[in-house]
Amino acid sequence: MDYTTEDFVPIVKEVTGGHGADVVYDPVGGEVFDKSRRCIAFEGRLLVVGFTSGQHPSAPANHVLVKNYSVVGLHWGLYRKHEPALFWRTHEELLRLVGEGLIDPLVGDVLPLDQAPQALARLGDRGTVGKVVLVP
Repeated sequence: MDYTTEDFVPIVKEVTGGHGADVVYDPVGGEVFDKSRRCIAFEGRLLVVGFTSGQHPSAPANHVLVKNYSVVGLHWGLYRKHEPALFWRTHEELLRLVGEGLIDPLVGDVLPLDQAPQALARLGDRGTVGKVVLVP
């Protein structure tokens, strides 16, 4: 499904049997955030990770109250400054989970390091699917 061309709200509601999503990870903001609010479950959590759409979202307090959900911000980079031990423990745990095959990140491209500018341009143009991995 392409969230830029399809309305994911009815799809989420259908897949969850009308319950809604317990957790939404939103790195996009803007209209995606607004749609996420409409399909969040009662007592769900909407995790704000970024604003790649360029629009900073806002959650009306009345909507948060009616559905009793939480809007949680996550600026992962700040953990390096404020909780560096947690940052590195989490990094090691993620590496362990990947190594054991318990999580399998979608890797769309593996490119040589000297193609970093092209990879960044493709990320900026939204021309990628999954992660882009650069190798030395």
